[in-house]
Amino acid sequence: MNKTILLASLFAIYIIGYYGMTGIAFAQYVGGTTSEPLSLEQTLELARIRVEIANEFPGTGSGTPYLDATGIIGSTAIAAAVFGGIAGALFLKGRSGKYAAQGRG
Repeated sequence: MNKTILLASLFAIYIIGYYGMTGIAFAQYVGGTTSEPLSLEQTLELARIRVEIANEFPGTGSGTPYLDATGIIGSTAIAAAVFGGIAGALFLKGRSGKYAAQGRG
């Protein structure tokens, strides 16, 4: 492969990766719908309100639905079933066929 094209491609990938994520990297410091960062007092007030809401409704937990299909364990189980089924089908299909080694299983 031409070294100039290879180096230009690697440089382009580096630049896109470096500047492409700049807007996302500081998203946790932006408050509300404006681009102004929250002050320390505003951040502490939001944290205090969140703690009060969590104490007021103890049965709701942290808000992360672990066993729900949209939660962590549910989506992991669904993804494992889908990709496991595909892998199993390909594995079984690969054991037979025109190019399978005869006499080895």
